[in-house]
Amino acid sequence: MLRFPQKTRTRVRTCAAVLLLGVGMAHAAEHITLKNGFDLICDHRELAGDRVRLYMDSSTSNFVEVDAAEIVSDEFVDLPKVDLPKSTVTAKSVVDTSKTKLTEPELRQLLTSAGAEHDLDVDLLACIVRQESGGNAHAVSRAGARGLMQLMPKTATDLGVADSFVPGENVKGGTAYLDALLKRYHDNLALALAAYNAGPATVDRWHGIPPYRETRAYVARVIHEFNRRYMARRQIQVASTAR
Repeated sequence: MLRFPQKTRTRVRTCAAVLLLGVGMAHAAEHITLKNGFDLICDHRELAGDRVRLYMDSSTSNFVEVDAAEIVSDEFVDLPKVDLPKSTVTAKSVVDTSKTKLTEPELRQLLTSAGAEHDLDVDLLACIVRQESGGNAHAVSRAGARGLMQLMPKTATDLGVADSFVPGENVKGGTAYLDALLKRYHDNLALALAAYNAGPATVDRWHGIPPYRETRAYVARVIHEFNRRYMARRQIQVASTAR
């Protein structure tokens, strides 16, 4: 069982507490907003006295428990299946492949360094890289976003990124951008991710996660994967402590 924290200090715990249902297929789920500003997407709910259990999936073992009074709004949403970006192309003509090809350990090292600088969990950054580019440092979207964390040219320039195809620069810039969005939305990971995908102006205009299928699916997929990794890491830690 997971209990939703009433108050947290570390951004890692705050981010990990935002639990959304995975979207392997089209699925009707419930979008819950809590008083503390967190957004959750759950499979179903169940009353337990003055508490409410919000289940992440159809099972009865994986749930978040909150006070009923903490729920300020709810709505049903349809989460579609969204694959990794298929619109990416290589940019070999403008990229030196010798400095952009990374092994998994090298990428992990970059993410760890950037995460430590901004107090962000390395697994969260890894999940974003996976969803944004599939780990392809040469990726270019239809809209022109580039590199591992898919930075738009203007955003990259504003962040001081000279070449978005250089993994180190891209990861540093993308992590700094995510950090800025988390600060803007008071460490609400769901809103920060929605802004990363659709732009902060869009999130501000809709006063929350915009009703775009792509954005909602993106947010759900990133946080679902992050929570999977986070819980797996906790299980390893618990097992190690028990020895």
